[in-house]
Amino acid sequence: MTREVASANSLQGLETALRKHRGPPPVHLWNPPYCGDIGMRIAGDGTWFYAGSPIGRKPLVALFASVLRKDDDGRTYLVTPIEKVLVTVEDAPFMAVEMTVSGTGRGQELALRTNVDEWVTAGSDHPLRFGRDSRTGGPKPYILVRGRLEALFTRPLYYDVVAMAGIELVDGVEQFGIWSGGKFFAMAPASAVHP
Repeated sequence: MTREVASANSLQGLETALRKHRGPPPVHLWNPPYCGDIGMRIAGDGTWFYAGSPIGRKPLVALFASVLRKDDDGRTYLVTPIEKVLVTVEDAPFMAVEMTVSGTGRGQELALRTNVDEWVTAGSDHPLRFGRDSRTGGPKPYILVRGRLEALFTRPLYYDVVAMAGIELVDGVEQFGIWSGGKFFAMAPASAVHP
């Protein structure tokens, strides 16, 4: 499908098709034809754009986010039963914007809310990952939300996690990290944090 044809159907058509579906969309089961790039982008701060303009309606963003999928090719798509369109993602498709903490030590659980109001609890099903910012070399924490889709922690949440972190021996090496859901997530070797 050419960009012109796709954009004629684009947001309004996608929204109409998605609102007809009840329950969590089984995007992992859908295999529609690829319909191209309609100019949808998710900026590094989690703002969604269509044709260069921000999408200001949070319910619409949440609706589109519900059918987001990252495929084996490493690209992210909006997927409906009848079409699949490219979404350019600058960093992560979601932002982790709120956190609640229950328990302590090995029994601690971190529940995180995304910018589209999905809650996930860090653990085996939703692991934390600590990447590196290519510009600053500083850490960038992520949580797996679903499929291959991650949420990047906002800077204040990252500082909260660092403040709660401790040191554990992992495979004979002291690691600085945090417990959640019965799993220890290492951020960095303890020697890098406390030389």
